[in-house]
Amino acid sequence: MKADGHVFKYGDNIDTDVIIPARYLNATDGAELAKHCMADIDSTFVERVKPGDIIVANKNFGCGSSREHAPLAIKCAGISCVIAETFARIFYRNAINIGLPIIECPEAAASIADGDEVEVNFDSGVITDKTTGKRFQGQAFPPFMQKIISAGGLVGYINEK
Repeated sequence: MKADGHVFKYGDNIDTDVIIPARYLNATDGAELAKHCMADIDSTFVERVKPGDIIVANKNFGCGSSREHAPLAIKCAGISCVIAETFARIFYRNAINIGLPIIECPEAAASIADGDEVEVNFDSGVITDKTTGKRFQGQAFPPFMQKIISAGGLVGYINEK
């Protein structure tokens, strides 16, 4: 599995209320949530994001409330992967549960800039900044997690069984 796209770069402590503001939580449909993804931190995100794009952030991405709406909004907006120095644990689990690939890699998070083109190999964990030519070793997904993500999330994986 691979991801390849344009980078949207954010800082530390991007919480779930910024990823999908609470005023939009009356929606449960992923496509509707995606229309408001990152609205309070990047008002033009939904206009600029394209399928396959990648979010890169610093420490503690996805902190705050434990709602699954946040990773679902990101995935349905077209983001193929989130790379961060660290993730909030509940966000990490929710992302895997809904089939959003995420990778922790402090070096990549520090080096990759907004607008760079990045490729991620989920099998090896290698992150390549195609803009600068730098390569980083991220945390590869174990095979069982790749199966969950490939199935579109935990529910899809269980239904396949």
